Amino acid sequence: MARLHIENRLLPEVASARREEDRIAAEVMADLGVSETDPDDVVQQRTLYNANRAFWNEGGPAMQDRADLTIDGPGGPLPLRIHYPRADRPLPALIFLHGGGWVLGNLDTHDRIMRQLAEDSGFAIVGVDYRLAPEHRFPAACEDSAAAVNWLAAHGADLGLDPSRLAIGGDSAGAALSLSTLMILRDQGRDILKAGLLYYGAFGLRDSRSRRLYGGEEDGLSRENLAFYRRSLLGPGRPPDDWRLNMLDRSVADLPPLFIGSIEMDPLRDDSDCLSELCMDASVPYDYRLFKGVLHGFLHMSRMVGAARDALALGAGFLTRHV
Repeated sequence: MARLHIENRLLPEVASARREEDRIAAEVMADLGVSETDPDDVVQQRTLYNANRAFWNEGGPAMQDRADLTIDGPGGPLPLRIHYPRADRPLPALIFLHGGGWVLGNLDTHDRIMRQLAEDSGFAIVGVDYRLAPEHRFPAACEDSAAAVNWLAAHGADLGLDPSRLAIGGDSAGAALSLSTLMILRDQGRDILKAGLLYYGAFGLRDSRSRRLYGGEEDGLSRENLAFYRRSLLGPGRPPDDWRLNMLDRSVADLPPLFIGSIEMDPLRDDSDCLSELCMDASVPYDYRLFKGVLHGFLHMSRMVGAARDALALGAGFLTRHV
């Protein structure tokens, strides 16, 4: 099925940001000595991703303090980064899980997003550098996310955090990990997390209207990207029958309040739309926001795109109201 053409529907700032990303990609490809990207080359994809995010992470809010530490995770050392926007302690905290298809990304690639959320909310933001596929396949990232929450609930007070006021959130794959972590703790009867901040997450749909209409090369998340991420995450053979790969098959009842940020022209839009309908049916408090004229991953573009700053401010406001 043909994809919709979206160029004329983008905000001018987003179109300019896309041109900047094309420039960065061309420079990286020239440095690598290749003319075309290889969607199955993990090293190349990470090199491109990191160079792109380095540009977007320049500048932004200055923090009062930052702490980098490592805890014992299920698979070995698990790095954390805490941004403190102000000096008073203890602070409520958002545990932030970065996007990147479970394959790309780290604490540096999402640093400005975390700092912006910290400034807008007044929360400490705790980034989690969970294990990535294909070196560490499913469910490694899920295990690391849950372990980080449990560790912070037990030890956060020693770091100037308020363990009674914790939330979790992320973008794309990070939003998926956040939702699965919320469900794991709910099923365990552990009332640790008071809210979830879910930006354009992949919650389990394999085919949908939005996946048919969007996901062209210019959309920021192509069909080839999605296939690459899934292959890297699961490896060869039959995918495991595990609800953490499809949270939409699981009841959302008794989850804490959720912020669900969806993008109009995103192949993952229907994941967010479906989640919001389930929340409505189960009487779970939620705030659904549809962002127009932007692309998947647009939160990174706050350096140039006002809509990204506005979206982060909306999520920060949700945190301050519910945590």
